[in-house]
Formats: sequence, C-alpha cells, structure tokens
Amino acid sequence: MEEKKVTAAEPQVPQNPADDEQVTAVELEPVKSSSIVKFVIASAVGVFLFLIPIPQGNTFTIPVGIVINWVKSLLATETVDLSTIAVLVFVTVSTLLTIINKLFHPAFLQKNEGLQKILSPSPLYFVSRIIGVIFVYMAYFKIGPEMVWSGATGGSMLGIAASLVSIILCIAFLMPLLTDFGIMEFVGVLLRKVVRPLFTVPGRSAIDLVTSWLGTSNAAAILTTGQYESGFYSAREAATISMNFSFVSIPFCYVIAELIGVQEKFTIFYLISLIGGVVLAMIIPRIPPLRKIPDTYDEIAGKRINENVPKGVPKLKWALNLAGHRADTATGKTVAKSGFHVYATMFLDLIPIVMSWGTIVLILAEFTPIFDWVSIPFGWYMDLCGIEGAKEVAPACLVGFADQYIPPLMLADFPIERTRFIVGCMSLLQIIYMTEVGLIVLKSRVPVNVGHLFVVFLERTIIAIPLVTLLTNIFVHF
Repeated sequence: MEEKKVTAAEPQVPQNPADDEQVTAVELEPVKSSSIVKFVIASAVGVFLFLIPIPQGNTFTIPVGIVINWVKSLLATETVDLSTIAVLVFVTVSTLLTIINKLFHPAFLQKNEGLQKILSPSPLYFVSRIIGVIFVYMAYFKIGPEMVWSGATGGSMLGIAASLVSIILCIAFLMPLLTDFGIMEFVGVLLRKVVRPLFTVPGRSAIDLVTSWLGTSNAAAILTTGQYESGFYSAREAATISMNFSFVSIPFCYVIAELIGVQEKFTIFYLISLIGGVVLAMIIPRIPPLRKIPDTYDEIAGKRINENVPKGVPKLKWALNLAGHRADTATGKTVAKSGFHVYATMFLDLIPIVMSWGTIVLILAEFTPIFDWVSIPFGWYMDLCGIEGAKEVAPACLVGFADQYIPPLMLADFPIERTRFIVGCMSLLQIIYMTEVGLIVLKSRVPVNVGHLFVVFLERTIIAIPLVTLLTNIFVHF
C-alpha cells in the first residue's frame, strides 16, 4: 500500500469529523521558532484575557470584561452616551445604504463584495431594518406609543444595542488571540478524545466552551459562528456549541441572584447552574433537532480543521506543529482586517435586526397575554416537579426566550424563596435568548432557523426544571 504523507501546513482532512483513522505515515513540515514564540505569547495573553477569573467585588469576572467596562466608561460621558449615539449612526447608515443599494446600485457599493453581502438583505430583513431604524429613534427620543419605547421594550433593546458597541469592539480585535494564533489547534489535538465523546464537538472547541462559559453570551455566539464561517466547525457543531455553551457571564449571574434575593447562596446557585449546564450539554446534542443538523462545512470557507494525529507522530509534537503553522499565518494586518469585518458586519447587519425583532418580542411579552396562555402546560409540569406556586411563575419559564433579563424581573417579588431560586437558576440554563444569542446565530451562515432555536429552548427548559429541582433539594436547605 502506498504511504500517505501530510504536513501541518497542508494537513490531510478526513471527510468524517469523528473519524479516528490515523495517517499511515507523515512528513512534518518544519515550523519556525519565531512562530512557536508568537503562538506562546499571543495564546498566553488570550488565555489571560478570556479564561482567567479574577475577583471583582462579591463575584468574579474575566480581564476582558474589565476592558469592556473600561471602554464603556470612556464612551459614557457626563453629557451624552456615545455608545447610544453610535447605535443611531450605525442603524441609520445601514438602512440608508441598503435603500440606496437596492434602488440605485451605485458602483462603489457594487464593487465591494463585503458590503454587497451586508447591504443586499432578503425582503424580510430589509423590512426589519426599516422597522429597526424607526424603533431606534422612537426609543431614543421617547416618541410614539409608550409600548414601543418603554424601558421594558425598545428602551431595553437600545440599551442592549449600546452595550454591544463596547463588547463587539473589544471582542472583534482581541478574540483573534484565541482563534488565530494556534491555541485552538493545540488544545484541539490534545483534548479531542475527551471533548468529542462528552459533547459531540471537536477538541479545539474546549477553548470555545470555556470562553463561552466565562464570557458574555453574545460574545460567545460571535466566537462560535465565526469559527463556523472560518471552516473550523461543521454546521451541527456550531449550532451545538452556540446553543449549549453561550452562557451568561459570572457577574451577570450574580446580578440575577441579587435581583431574585438569593445572593447569599450565590456559590451554590452558580454551582447548580454549572452542573446543570454540563448535563444539558451532554444530552441536547444527542437528540433532534441538533442531532439532525448536517455535519457539513461552510460553502465559502470549506473545511479547515484537522485534529487527527498521524501515526508515528507524538501527540504533543503534532499539536505544537499545527499551532506554530497557524500562528505563522496570523499578522497584525490579518487581525485588523478580521476585526473590522466582524465589527462592520455586527453593526451594519445585526443591530437593526436586534432593535426591530427584539423590541417586537418584548412588546409581546410585556403587553400581551400570549406567554401567559402558552405557559399553562408548564404550570402543570412544574407542579408535578414539586415547585410551589408553579402556575404563578410558569410564564417566567417561557418569556426567557425573548430576553434573559425578563424572568428574574418577574420573579423578584415572588414570596417563595425556593421557587425563586429554582426558576432563576433554570432561566440561566435556557441560554437561547432571541434578543442576543438567537439573533446572532440567525444572522450568521450557520443553517439554523427560529424553529430550531425554539425547540432547543423548550428542550433545555423541560429538562432543566426537574434537574435543577433535584439539585436544589440535594444541595440547598430553605
């Protein structure tokens, strides 16, 4: 049989992402020592910024969270919040350019492939941009029907959009330290046989999973969808990670615990969320609809991942070789170009959608009885699980699909502490919030739709309720 040869620079990529077959022979392409140094330094900085929890008041955060808060403080002057002004400018420019492109097809837009993709939306998203720009101005100037601009609807979405200015600015230009300099290749080779059996995703996603868990949910979704669009995750893998690991940040978890009055039990509150999240991440990918999403790769990027260790090559040596060659391709220019692309895409494409659909969903949650009606079966289910006051708090279980902040607001004044604890913890495990994670995933090239998101949301909720109740009965005494 003829021996096969591969190099780290041009790896042989098996067709089956779960294929464990090793290459029979290998010829490693030498990696420059300067590339190894670049990999080590950039990765060390990235790990520190995104993966190292540090104390902050009564809870913990990660360094990039401090950087984001610092940028927010710079933009929030005494007289005006520049983040909100930026949202108005981005949404206005996005909508005007979209209209101009559709009506007049100017040459300067037609020649720019990146702008063409952003400024040629489907009819549904075109209408969404029009609605989004209207809602932005109504919320900012507080004009028109109050149900649109109130703090619970359009005002809330404007606040979320404004916070994304700082978050995406930092994430877009700092995230490449984890994605472009080799650490995901390095960890992927070493942890593949641990991560894939547990969560059905590649070993490189171990970095993604931890970053997603410790960082903000929207940043996690951006990281995961970006890896799919770069050819490192299949569609099923990207959907699995974004719908199971885009957890809210540790500081936000503390805010939720404080809001529902269980902050003195925060450690166990977060521990139960952690255990529940791991259990759900092992179950949900193995059932439809996630299990049925194809293991195909992005048509534009193709497949770039290769975690198979060739026969005769030590695992650590292969991991270091892959990491070094990956770092060799990363430069300041490529990082800046990638950062600007992410930033432009998010603000010209995503923010108008966040403002339009996010506001509409919140209006339905706040001003209509829809969630009260559809949550009736959940009241019966929660009652069977032994949750006191189940029928009263059942709407909080479903309204989380709209936004992560609504369930704790609904629970804040509920008199039974145990119920507040269980439902508050369960709301953290739902993960799929349409105002943030949901819209980011929908606007990416990952082939999922609202139906996928809602079914996974329901599955997570149905499994989380008895699981959190059981863990609470074991670990907490009220």
